[in-house]
Amino acid sequence: MTSPAEGPLTPPSIPFLDWLGGEFVIAEAGRCEIRLAMQPHHQNSWHVGHGGVIMTLLDVAMANAARSAHPERPGAATVEMKTTFVRPGKGAVLVALGHCYHRSTTMAFCDGELLDKDGALVAKGTGTFKFIRKSLATPQR
Repeated sequence: MTSPAEGPLTPPSIPFLDWLGGEFVIAEAGRCEIRLAMQPHHQNSWHVGHGGVIMTLLDVAMANAARSAHPERPGAATVEMKTTFVRPGKGAVLVALGHCYHRSTTMAFCDGELLDKDGALVAKGTGTFKFIRKSLATPQR
């Protein structure tokens, strides 16, 4: 495995993450951090972070940790993901941390944590990602 490139990765445009209000803090050297200022529409009926929001944050943080470990690839698609919910996602801010712990030329293996504003663990995730050579947005002919 080659070492990750120096310097932060330019965050990709992810319309769903933008719509949620998620903000990239850093994606560099196999690590990524994303923050979300919680709003009422991010909550479930118990007024805590909705599971779909939590899984989205973990997915994006892990995928971009993978991308930052192999920056010559323009993207990484989720092949498999597992999430374990530890406690309700409460508070004003949720923080997703992704870490790529192994990669090959085509695949990346990652883990992630979602923390509340006090640093308490809300959820853990693991994921397998396939590096994409061409942008999925580019029409194939």
